[in-house]
Amino acid sequence: MTGNSIKLGIDIGGTFTDAAIELADQRFTAKTLTTHTNPDDGVLAAMDLVLAQAGVEISDLDLVVHGTTLATNALIERKGAKTAMLTTAGFRDVVEIGQEYRFDLFDLFLELPAPLVPRDLRIPIRERLGAGGRLLMPLDEEDVVKAIDRLRQADVESVAVCLMHSYANVAHEVRVAKMIRAALPDISVSISGEVAPEMREFERFCTACANAYVQPKMAAYLLRLDERLKGKGLNCPLLMMLSGGGLTDIATAAAFPIRLVESGPAGGALFSASIAAENGLLDVVSFDMGGTTAKLCLIDNGKPQTSRTFEVARVYKHKKGSGTPVRIPVIDMVEIGSGGGSLAKLDSLGRVTVGPESAGSEPGPAAFGRGGDQPAVTDANLLLGKINPAGFAGGKFPLDLHASETAMTEHICKKLAAPTPEASAAVVEIVEENMAAAARVHAAESGKEIRNRVLIGFGGGAPLHVANVMAKLGMKQFLVPTGAGVGSAVGFLRAPVSYEVVRSLHQPLASFDADIVNTSLEEMKDTATRIVEPAALDQPLTEVRSASMRYVGQGHEITVPVPCHRLSQQDNASLREAFETKYREIYHRNVPGAEVEVITWSVLVTAPVPDVGVFEALPDSYNPEPNSFRTVFETRPLAQVDYAVFWRPDLEPGAQIVGPAAIEEEETTTILPRGMQATILGSGAILGCLVSDQKLSEDSLGEPAQEKTNA
Repeated sequence: MTGNSIKLGIDIGGTFTDAAIELADQRFTAKTLTTHTNPDDGVLAAMDLVLAQAGVEISDLDLVVHGTTLATNALIERKGAKTAMLTTAGFRDVVEIGQEYRFDLFDLFLELPAPLVPRDLRIPIRERLGAGGRLLMPLDEEDVVKAIDRLRQADVESVAVCLMHSYANVAHEVRVAKMIRAALPDISVSISGEVAPEMREFERFCTACANAYVQPKMAAYLLRLDERLKGKGLNCPLLMMLSGGGLTDIATAAAFPIRLVESGPAGGALFSASIAAENGLLDVVSFDMGGTTAKLCLIDNGKPQTSRTFEVARVYKHKKGSGTPVRIPVIDMVEIGSGGGSLAKLDSLGRVTVGPESAGSEPGPAAFGRGGDQPAVTDANLLLGKINPAGFAGGKFPLDLHASETAMTEHICKKLAAPTPEASAAVVEIVEENMAAAARVHAAESGKEIRNRVLIGFGGGAPLHVANVMAKLGMKQFLVPTGAGVGSAVGFLRAPVSYEVVRSLHQPLASFDADIVNTSLEEMKDTATRIVEPAALDQPLTEVRSASMRYVGQGHEITVPVPCHRLSQQDNASLREAFETKYREIYHRNVPGAEVEVITWSVLVTAPVPDVGVFEALPDSYNPEPNSFRTVFETRPLAQVDYAVFWRPDLEPGAQIVGPAAIEEEETTTILPRGMQATILGSGAILGCLVSDQKLSEDSLGEPAQEKTNA
């Protein structure tokens, strides 16, 4: 891509569909409601709006990058296809037994997350392969025929084929899938040896089931969108954002939609990383709050934290083990059902709870005036005065204050015997504590400290809550970038075209077989290159290899870089040295005399990462005049406060604003409570901190600002 190319990013969330165009040094954005029945309608509507703003035709585009939380939301809300699982006889309960892990030892009434596939649709088949892929028992095709009859009778929409040790030999799974497709051509089929060709059957089976669960909906949507865009004149590549931060084509995305499960949030993490780089920050926390979910990600030294395993829809206090595990390359983050559309209610003990159920866009929060009658977080913010009903979405989307008040009164106020402001404050307090708690848990699980990081808030909801979440976490600074309301869509344009192939191939270093490893790595490279090359448009490609290694007898691995040349027996020593160096970095010790083994190999093929400009110096400061004032009911302490209201496009770099204040823009509003102040940086970002920490914010981003009066 050249510097003058026209790129469009488009993100489907649970409530809104966002679009962003970058044209030279200009950016144009648009936001529309997500159309859940046909999500492509919302995509086309958002594209039409942003193309009109930019004054370009769809045929002028050089690249379109698309991401969505549709798959994630389907898993969280359990709104996927009716799915069955065919598995080796004796192993149908693997997805329910899990790892026999109680994520809370002291809860006597603990409920484990239910599998995506109910037990009556987990159908056993007689066959067996050994750990190395060796045939132990032939596939009983009569069992497969009987299973197909059960699928037909149950009106199943999708099937996951999950046989033991298929990561080493996929032949049985391929045969079963062929028989199902021949008998039931309208059913989607996912096989675990292709979706997640790695050992550990619990994670592999769960990943295949999740892929099958979302595939009918996602594949139909992607192929339909591709056809409609081409019909409107699109003649450039349409690429999909992957959960690992790369891009791929439509065909690959339709076959493996589980790789899109965090595609929208992955774009947000890349957006945060680029914003951090622009403003000279190294370690930050990405905080993305949309209409349905909130996502938090740790970014170290400008790079999002990554993982090979991810849990979707944690249901118990954000604790590890309380969600559905998927084994894919992913930007590691925690995601909870706390968004602007998350519904507030009272639980059986009369306590206010928020989410994970969401009003989405259909009908949406009560304030949307589309038939919603339950209070959501957006309704609470509107009733507190944090959102301007006349100015939401730049005035294009007026909100119904009366409908919000009615919903809050009927469902919360009457039951709590509390006035509307206090009830709304309770909803906001709970959702902010939920997000702060999720961040604490995620940091603890990652072994990272977050108090000295900067919290980067974006998405339509995060700027409303980022200051309070920062305070709850004991952090000192937050940052709200330009284009925050459509951050993920902008982040898509920061992603390289790339694809990662992961495959289990057990290799003890003591008996390292370089020929087998080289053959496997070359196959993996060829697979990734075939996917990346057509979309890279002649950009140079880079190969990155890694291996998951451990001491023999351990249960978990660490990721170690692997050289990209053809390996030989002499590389045995260098691989061991790289492993022990990495192990020391993490655990501050090694295990003398212990043997080392490789469990899984990975090959990433990637095009170059787009360049990011850096804004180094803080401009001279000035004090802008507010556009207006309005009363806001603050949650801590409970009190009505007059807020100064500013229009963000009017604020020049160097503007200094002391809270209480609201900084409004087209897609969102940044709330600056009492005791906090903010500076507009050279990049246009809002840097907020406690008033007493102003000197800290100046020192961390450049020379102290020089005061001047705005005459």
